[in-house]
Amino acid sequence: MPMVTRRLRDPDINPCLSESDASTRCMAENNYDKESCSSHFLKYKNCRKFWNSVMIQRRQNGVKPPMPTAAERDEILGAMGKMPY
Repeated sequence: MPMVTRRLRDPDINPCLSESDASTRCMAENNYDKESCSSHFLKYKNCRKFWNSVMIQRRQNGVKPPMPTAAERDEILGAMGKMPY
């Protein structure tokens, strides 16, 4: 498996892995009809937007690493009480 693919499949690097998998699975199940999977695409887009804003905020505050690990993301989402996207 190429290095780029491994990095994209790593849950510590890609915070929206489940949303990405859901949209890919939806496309495969619906014969690649984009309209029927628009809700999955929107959820993925909102996930990326949310975690990008978290990463920017952490970078501005000098927190390393800028992207929280999978365990830290679970804690952040648990503290919010619901999914923000």
